[in-house]
Amino acid sequence: MNERRLMSMNGNWMERLAVCSWSLQPANPDELISRLSDTGIKRIQLALDPLHENQAVWGNTATLLAREGVTIVSGMFGCVGEDYTTLETIRATGGIAPDATWDRNWKNIQTTASLARDLGLSFVTFHAGFLPHDPAAPDYQKLADRLGIVAETFQSRGLQLGLETGQETAGELLDFLTQLNRPNLGVNFDPANMILYGKGDPIAALVTLGPWVRQVHIKDALATILPGTWGAEVAAGSGHVPWLEFFTTLKSIGFTGNCVIEREAGAQRVEDIRTARRVFEQCHSGNI
Repeated sequence: MNERRLMSMNGNWMERLAVCSWSLQPANPDELISRLSDTGIKRIQLALDPLHENQAVWGNTATLLAREGVTIVSGMFGCVGEDYTTLETIRATGGIAPDATWDRNWKNIQTTASLARDLGLSFVTFHAGFLPHDPAAPDYQKLADRLGIVAETFQSRGLQLGLETGQETAGELLDFLTQLNRPNLGVNFDPANMILYGKGDPIAALVTLGPWVRQVHIKDALATILPGTWGAEVAAGSGHVPWLEFFTTLKSIGFTGNCVIEREAGAQRVEDIRTARRVFEQCHSGNI
């Protein structure tokens, strides 16, 4: 691809870059603002759980962010009891699938949806858990019903809901979304998760899920050499995600959403986010 074509990809792309708030590991809103400032980016995807779980510390987050000119582009919430120690532990505990945590998750989800509406958000993401691949599987209808009412809860508040990728292949996720047929339900596409979970080539997956993709995470990873174990998350540009091809493919599928840097490992988060920003900028300036 020549430089002229790369430059044609630029346009408003630079205005669509954001950072996941949890990647900065802030203990309070002031730390979030300070560390975000160090990245040079003033747009975030905000973790919503702290805002209702610890209102004494996080209750004024939106006001403080607005005062500093920080834009909240989307929200995120987690589910109760999730254990990411191994692939098997997250399969057993992830998302809204486990019966033992469903009641607490359902209560939190309703609170989160109302909070997101009150914050003026339009899009929220989460990991639903490992989706059953066979409609005849015992848990298929249970999870479809649960995800259906979660989607309805967000839709009733004017919100789009995005499922994180990785815990199933793109084809399996596409089949599930098609069968569920919820107009406000889409995908937050994370290319690194496809690699971390060993669920296929991220570029092919992006093409498969293209019409459903509402937001993407900029995160990189190395594939595992031992099947059944995690791959390794690494700083953007040092893993197996082909970033130039990734952004070219986003353009080709007509993607118009936000590109949000996520870093969930390592002890130099701000530096790694700056690295991801440079990768993003280079891909859109023709320098790589």
